[in-house]
Amino acid sequence: MTLRALSTLAVMVCAGCNAIPAMAAPVQAPLTFPRDEGAHPAWKTEWWYVTGWLQRADGKPLGFQVTFFRNRGPAGPEHASAFAPHQLLLAHAALSDPSLGHLRHGERAARSGFGLADARVGDIAVNIDDWNLQRAPDGGLQTHVSTADFSLDLHFQPDQPPLLQGEHGHSQKGRDARAFSWYYSQPHLHAHGTLQQAGQAAAPVQGEAWLDHEWSDAYVSPGAVGWDWTGLNFADGGALMAFRMRDARGQTLWSAGTWRDGHGQQQTLGNGNLVMTPGRTWQSPLTGAHYPVEWTLRWPGHVVRLQPLLDPQELDGRASTSTVYWEGAVRALDAGSTPVAQGYLELTGYWRPLHF
Repeated sequence: MTLRALSTLAVMVCAGCNAIPAMAAPVQAPLTFPRDEGAHPAWKTEWWYVTGWLQRADGKPLGFQVTFFRNRGPAGPEHASAFAPHQLLLAHAALSDPSLGHLRHGERAARSGFGLADARVGDIAVNIDDWNLQRAPDGGLQTHVSTADFSLDLHFQPDQPPLLQGEHGHSQKGRDARAFSWYYSQPHLHAHGTLQQAGQAAAPVQGEAWLDHEWSDAYVSPGAVGWDWTGLNFADGGALMAFRMRDARGQTLWSAGTWRDGHGQQQTLGNGNLVMTPGRTWQSPLTGAHYPVEWTLRWPGHVVRLQPLLDPQELDGRASTSTVYWEGAVRALDAGSTPVAQGYLELTGYWRPLHF
């Protein structure tokens, strides 16, 4: 199947992947690891998102993203043919290099099967051709992606337990009880490996990363046109995940998050104690979309400002997921403008509203 045909099929599948379902969602037992690090094919949509900051030998920073998406295809179990689209897999990889002044990225799309693409149940192992994210021999994680402009080979080692989002991993996305995901994060992943950019030799890199893993049948309630999300690794060992669902006027429909401080104390955040306020915007010369690339975040006892590593971090994923979004490396500054955290910011629905 051609990439264009796969993209069309992905649109058909994704067009309903976030709608409120007519029937009950599949049964999900309390999260258990490593079982729930693997795929959940009974659920409509799922992703494994790894983002982070890297440093080269010269100390200059880079941002990176490696994402695998799984969508349950339209073919039911009665379609036994290996050619039937039971599961669709898509992937994005991106590199934010301030010395280039723009984002480099690549993407893949395939249906599962034939040994070319798969998302394993029971433990993390997802691949499209030679792109992969999987368990490393030492128990950590490892990934390989290769595009026309760069290739990354990275190893990730956690030093903290997973961060369960919402109530024990049940993350509500709106007022409708059926709008939720199962969601955990793995902050403060020590990252090291190699980066090869076009025309250059492979060079060592190291840094810190963040993994998000979510699966859902109904990601948001009707009325939302997109979401704003951030995951931040704090220098003192703390970790913050925060998001808001946004309507067509740019107003917050729902907000939620989780704060775990440097001593391991965890606090669930919601509409009453989490405020995400957009600031300066940047207009994409490619799509004309306006993205709020600076933010102020407030939660009990804390105020931070987010500033991007560089403004042009828009990812054009129309060849795979048929959408365009801003996904970029950001710093968090405290009230005295001292950097206190690094992480990523995701802004969706600014190019065109996401239809659920």
